[in-house]
Amino acid sequence: MTDAPRQGGPAPVAPAAGPVEVALGEEHLDNLFGPQDENLRRIEQAFGVEIAARGGQLRITSAAATPPGESRPEIAGALLVQLDRLQQQGYRVRASDVVTAIRVFEDDPKARLEEFFRPTGVLAALKRHVTPRNLRQQLYLKAMADHDLVITIGPAGTGKTYLAVAMAAAMLNEQQVRRIVLARPAVEAGEKLGFLPGDLVEKVNPYLRPLYDSLYDILGFERVGKMMERSIIEVAPLAFMRGRTLNESFIILDEAQNATSEQMKMLLTRIGFGSKAVINGDVTQVDLPHGRASGLREAQEVLAGVEGIAFMKFDKRDVVRHPLVQKVVHAYEKFEDRKARREEP
Repeated sequence: MTDAPRQGGPAPVAPAAGPVEVALGEEHLDNLFGPQDENLRRIEQAFGVEIAARGGQLRITSAAATPPGESRPEIAGALLVQLDRLQQQGYRVRASDVVTAIRVFEDDPKARLEEFFRPTGVLAALKRHVTPRNLRQQLYLKAMADHDLVITIGPAGTGKTYLAVAMAAAMLNEQQVRRIVLARPAVEAGEKLGFLPGDLVEKVNPYLRPLYDSLYDILGFERVGKMMERSIIEVAPLAFMRGRTLNESFIILDEAQNATSEQMKMLLTRIGFGSKAVINGDVTQVDLPHGRASGLREAQEVLAGVEGIAFMKFDKRDVVRHPLVQKVVHAYEKFEDRKARREEP
C-alpha cells in the first residue's frame, strides 16, 4: 500500500509532455526563425522546450517536467503557428513581435495574436504609433476604446501614461476627439515648490515633463508645438481644470494617486459630451502630506461597480522598461510586505 501524499508538500509535477509536430509555410521561415534561429531559441527558453526544425516541419519536445494540466510544447507550437499565419497574411514578424507574442502566451495560451498585430478600428490607427507588449496592455487599449472613463492603477514602467497618450493621439488623428487635455497634480515629492525659479507656470512645468516627453515621442516635437499653440493639445496642472467643462476631449490625469479627494471629484465632473477620460496612478507612491487621503484610492471604492467605467490593474509582471525596473518593483513590494508585518500588533 502506498503512502498518502503529505499535506503542504511541493506541488505535483507531471512528466515531460509528449512531442508536438508543427508544419509551417516554407516561404518566410528565415524571417520567422530569425538570424541563427534566435527567435526559436527565445521560444525554447521561455517555455522550457526544445525545437528541432527540418524546413517547415518542427518537432517540439519538453525540456523538463511540466505542471499538471499544462503542455508547454503545445503552447510553443500554437504560438509558432499563429506567427506563421500572420506572415502568410502579409505581416512581417520582427524579433520584438516574437518577444511580445511570448509575453501574451505566458498570460493567456489561448490568445489570438492577430488581435495584437492586425487590429481594426481606432486600434488600427493606434498601431501606427505603438504596439502593446503584453496581454494587459492590449486589454488596456481595448478598455480605452470601449469606455468613456478608464481608471488604471499599477507601478511605474507598465506603459499607463504612454499608451494613454498614444490612444489620445490616434483618436485625434481619426477626428474622434478635437483636443487632448493632459493634467497632473503638482505635488511636492521631497522638493519645495517655492524654491524653484520663475512664475507659477514655470514652477509646475517640471512636474508635467513626463507628459511632454510622451507627446514628443509619439507625435514629434514640431507637431506638438504647433498643436499646443492652437490649444489642440493642453498640458496643465490639475488645479487649472477647476470650473471648466471639457467637451470632445481626450482627458488624461497622470500621477492620480497625488490628487486629493476633492481634486479627483472635480476632474471627474469636468468630463463633457463626446469626451473620454483616463485616470492613471500608482497607489504605492503617494506623495500627499500626511493625513491627506489619495483621491485615486477613494475613487476605487466610490466608483466600484458603476456602469460605463473600466478599471485596469497592472503589476510588476507588466513592467516593460529595463528588466531591472521589474526587479526593483518586486524588491520594494517585498520590503513593504515585511514592513507591514512588523507593524502589525
